[in-house]
Amino acid sequence: MHRLDEETLKLEREIVNYALERVAMQPPPLDGPRSEADLAALFASNITEDGVGGHEALRRFIEGYAPATLSSDHPRFLAFVPVAPTKASILFDMVVSASCISGTSWLEAAGAIHCENEAIGWLAELAGMPPGSGGTFVSGGSLANLSGLHAARQRLKERRNFVRPDRFRILASEEAHSSIASAANMMDLELILVQSPYPGRLDRKSLESRWNQLTKDERESVIAVVATAGTTNTGLIDDLASVGSFAQDNDLWMHVDAAYGGAALNSFMRPHFDGIELADSFIVDPHKWLFAPFDAAAIIYKEPEYAQRALTQEAGYLDEINRDTAWNPSSYGYHLSRRVRGLPFWFSLATYGTRRYREAVESSLDLARATAREVERRDYLELALEPELSVVVFKRNGWPMELYQRWSMQALRDEVGFILPTTFQGSPAVRLCFVNPTTTIQDVKAILDTLAWEPRGA
Repeated sequence: MHRLDEETLKLEREIVNYALERVAMQPPPLDGPRSEADLAALFASNITEDGVGGHEALRRFIEGYAPATLSSDHPRFLAFVPVAPTKASILFDMVVSASCISGTSWLEAAGAIHCENEAIGWLAELAGMPPGSGGTFVSGGSLANLSGLHAARQRLKERRNFVRPDRFRILASEEAHSSIASAANMMDLELILVQSPYPGRLDRKSLESRWNQLTKDERESVIAVVATAGTTNTGLIDDLASVGSFAQDNDLWMHVDAAYGGAALNSFMRPHFDGIELADSFIVDPHKWLFAPFDAAAIIYKEPEYAQRALTQEAGYLDEINRDTAWNPSSYGYHLSRRVRGLPFWFSLATYGTRRYREAVESSLDLARATAREVERRDYLELALEPELSVVVFKRNGWPMELYQRWSMQALRDEVGFILPTTFQGSPAVRLCFVNPTTTIQDVKAILDTLAWEPRGA
């Protein structure tokens, strides 16, 4: 299995050719899910005593399993937050896999980590973070948020005359990403939700209102306030400047979840992020709107030393690494062994330059605004709110959630697009999230037109 023979060379050519064909697809296939029973019936068992062989396994994947797997980079994949990696980042991702790099420590991967840190530095600069800021790439926003909050707790624990509270706590908006609640649960933190005024933008006034309801002991146990720069459901940016001033006045760690929206720091929307420079930690997912392949999320700290003390793992076999003063990514996120997942992002930035990145992000911002106008032109649709970033939320007049769901599944079966319903202010709605520069207003019109009639069988 570990020696290169003629059969493996043939398989290599087959796999590389398939990968290059997939990269060249314009557009890629949307495809769609199939039931477990359907997939089980396609072929006999793939895992056998003697194996089915690489050529046969590849054939089964290409012909059977790949078509049952949605392509997140399709221009009409508009559910969740899609992915739209550049061609350079995809190609270099293959190099990363082939290179077998362990990105745990500087000792093992100095060159690769240097490149990752260049990309981290660019993100920190966009946010106005001071010299000395730094971080690492983890697998996704959930792990990045967990790492940031862990560092925040470390800061509180290092305070002079620290007394451990009955329970540590965090403040966050009701619109915060679900990973914040998940991180709080994993860390056994009490999540104190803050109600924000319509349409759900966290600000100082709402924080102060909730803060004043807490006891003195509860206030002293709060490790952080979490702001969001690009809420997942609506794409709104919290009032970061006023949240930051609240955090500073109350000596709280400010963590900003910019997993989706942070890409727009490199756009004409930058003034809407004013105050992010006050953050003690923030996250951005390059695999969302910065055109990197899955999976890459950056966690960046203003004072990385807190993360280092909180997250460095101790063991005899790690002593030599931990004694080193060089930058070890294992000390800045909740991970140890790690893929150098920031390299494809770095390579793409180096290849195309930040100006082309800015133009690509701004194309999605422009498309969201054009989509809002298309919604307003149709009397059967109603815009829920004006888009701030690249999420557009609107309603189909007269439809209960059941019809939204039936329309969504029919649109996927017909390969019109992948769009899922959501809720806004307690009512069903449609949500389109644009991050793919190849998505056009013609794609949008085709989707909106299907909402003019009832789904088949209604």
